[in-house]
Amino acid sequence: MKRKQFNSLEIDSFNVEEYPLPRHSHTYYELVYIFKGCGNHHLNNLIMPYKAGDLYLISPEDEHYFDIKKQTKFAFIKFNDSFFESNKHLAPDTLMTASPIDIMRNPMLKEIKLCFDEPCKTILRKTVENIVDYDKICDVTTSPIMFFQVLSLFGLIREASAKLNVRIDNGVPSQEDLISYIHQNIYRPETIRIKTIASHFNISPTYFSAYFKRNFEMSYRNYINNYRLALIEKRLESGQNTIKQIAYEFGFTDESHLSHYFKNKKSKTLGSYKVKSKNLTQSLDTQFTNVQ
Repeated sequence: MKRKQFNSLEIDSFNVEEYPLPRHSHTYYELVYIFKGCGNHHLNNLIMPYKAGDLYLISPEDEHYFDIKKQTKFAFIKFNDSFFESNKHLAPDTLMTASPIDIMRNPMLKEIKLCFDEPCKTILRKTVENIVDYDKICDVTTSPIMFFQVLSLFGLIREASAKLNVRIDNGVPSQEDLISYIHQNIYRPETIRIKTIASHFNISPTYFSAYFKRNFEMSYRNYINNYRLALIEKRLESGQNTIKQIAYEFGFTDESHLSHYFKNKKSKTLGSYKVKSKNLTQSLDTQFTNVQ
């Protein structure tokens, strides 16, 4: 079910013991603030516990609903693209690098919980209260005051994101960029350590592993091991490289280090591949002789 909205901005707030909507998506963007209560927020394939003071960012491609455990008071700030487009003349230049729409669509901000420290926590609550109260006395869609109140929420989101080392300036790496970096640097172990690759893409190291697994359906460590082993096997089967050359190429300290790594991961010895390659060569030579 996709809920629709035709006004550029709508504000809603209610206090309930059971969430009135099933799992759904929107044609608009939605900031959801929790005034009080607790439970679980189901967003796409994630389940996150919520409590008072939490803020969630929902965009049109998301699906979500709330499983309430304790009576909860929600505030919903719902807007579409035209809300910020029509007020573009009022917006500061910083919105050119990361607009509210860019921030709302940032996938990293869907997979982590934003944490607001004081005084930001109190400012966030008071700002949402102002928005809800102001909605009762005027047309919020045309009010510059309301626009700046909503805009201030994104200032708070920026600050909370920075503390979590999450880029909001379209800095999320694509799967193609991430894999390309790994493949180019697979021969240099120090460059594909989690701390190094996370720093390269400006992602928090504590978040990187979960981000990778969610996007590639396997752990980062397993992907690296599988790819490195596949390349090593190709080298062994070609018979064109010595064990020493392969160990050097992939950054192992010596042949023994490579042998131990390979046997531990594949339950096979390097020697078995050398025999396999030798037998394959002899077989091809025999076939060639018979043809002659």
